[in-house]
Amino acid sequence: MPVAAAEEAEVSSAAAQAGAEDAGKNPFLVALGERVRQLRARRGMTRKACALAAEVSERHLANLEYGVGNASILVLLQVAQALQCSLAELTGDVTTSSPEWLMLREMLGGRDEATLRKARVAVGEILHGTAAGSGPAGRSTRIALVGLRGAGKSTLGRLLAEDLGFPFIELSSEIEKFAGCRAAEIQALYGQNAYRRYERRALEEAIQIYPEAVIATPGGLVSDPATFNEMLTHCTSVWLQAAPEDHMKRVVAQGDMRPMAASKEAMEDLKGILAGRAAFYSKADLQVDTSAQSLDETFQILRLTVREAVGLRG
Repeated sequence: MPVAAAEEAEVSSAAAQAGAEDAGKNPFLVALGERVRQLRARRGMTRKACALAAEVSERHLANLEYGVGNASILVLLQVAQALQCSLAELTGDVTTSSPEWLMLREMLGGRDEATLRKARVAVGEILHGTAAGSGPAGRSTRIALVGLRGAGKSTLGRLLAEDLGFPFIELSSEIEKFAGCRAAEIQALYGQNAYRRYERRALEEAIQIYPEAVIATPGGLVSDPATFNEMLTHCTSVWLQAAPEDHMKRVVAQGDMRPMAASKEAMEDLKGILAGRAAFYSKADLQVDTSAQSLDETFQILRLTVREAVGLRG
């Protein structure tokens, strides 16, 4: 049998197999196959041409398109390269789901962090307008303190709230009120996703109720981009930075002796978490180093920095 005829028979076989297995198909694989077909059609490529460019057999590609081929990540990468699209577009990333999303991705791709920040702020203004609770300088008079545990958010937050005459909101306490149990119990009983949902609700309620406030946020709030975006949009944010050693020392001073159970490993974990979150913390409007001077001096720097940023006298 000629090669072309053999390949055609293989593809027909794949189609027949797909028809026979429709009832048991995995929904993700079906959707993946549909995206491959759509992208191939958009590029004007035949299955044979796409298979050749991807360096996979036409039968393998047919199985993928019919939703019966559980392709390896390397094969998917080859197919994405053949279709001149990103792997994210192939696997169904939401930012590839429409022409507008794709054009936005294209416009923003390769831009530096400063440009991306300007774009994010501009989009926030388009979507949300001027937030309620803005000071004379145009910044929100909701002050959100971000940073790892032990950065000084609670201590400095209370002092700042008293100085400004604003309510002080410990978001961790609000989360526990919503859940009706301690934060550790939320995580143990319901998992990380549930905790993040309570965190989002607590932040949204604080934003809705208080046009002026100082909010101490949990260190992991930046882990959820939607919640972090909500905070950045509606609050003037301050990253309280500290050296890893100070983070550890302050946590222990608060009475939490767990870090001392395996101090070397705990310090390495802390450094890793800080390194992983620093890029997000750095998106805050303002930054104050809480390790560089005494508590009193740090507070004076914080109060002056915040007052100047939001246009308050004093």
